[in-house]
Amino acid sequence: MLENIPLNDILKILLVLVLVTSALILWQRSLTSLFKTYALQSLLVALVALAFFIHDGHLTLLFIALLTLFGKVFLIPRILNRILFQMNIRRDLEFRFLYPVSSLVVSILLVFGVYQVFSSLLGEVMPERLFTLGAVIGVSMALMGMMVIFSRKKMLTKIVGYLSMENGAILFGLFVAELPFILEILVLIDLVILVLLLTVLAFGIDSTIEDFHPRFTPLGEWFKKK
Repeated sequence: MLENIPLNDILKILLVLVLVTSALILWQRSLTSLFKTYALQSLLVALVALAFFIHDGHLTLLFIALLTLFGKVFLIPRILNRILFQMNIRRDLEFRFLYPVSSLVVSILLVFGVYQVFSSLLGEVMPERLFTLGAVIGVSMALMGMMVIFSRKKMLTKIVGYLSMENGAILFGLFVAELPFILEILVLIDLVILVLLLTVLAFGIDSTIEDFHPRFTPLGEWFKKK
């Protein structure tokens, strides 16, 4: 049945689902559900890359799909859940500037705003509307991830915001940028995120970024003595 569905239609469905997961990340209060939503979002991004690979046959697209699948669907959510297991928190109920409902309203306005800008800027350069749609959703995801970073206080929620921004950058790159450049950026950002997660795991940050300072200060003093 799927072979009778054009690639454009499959990609449009995946793009809509990816945007829905970005909205759910803004809405989620349960950290466990937040991690699952992020894993689902990453899976959808991997499927977009895989769909392009099936159509174009570029091995770089397959590498991006496999790297996203391994790193973002399995490895990073597993590390996040391991950190959560060591903490005494299960929900993120603290907000700054924007609450979930207002965040969703702002995100809708952002999507329409980005669409208007890209339609006028890329209308002649990219006549294929699917590529414009992919670029719009990629940028919108990055902006929505930024909203998560600024509107939430829990460290783990902020990390998911960074990860969601990265998924948006990957999605934008799949439709616009050069493939080798996307792969290099993906590997680099994944390494940075893994180092950050391992740092959180090692120092046991309990909740917010402010908790990091009293734990990290003794280590900094130790390095100064050395």
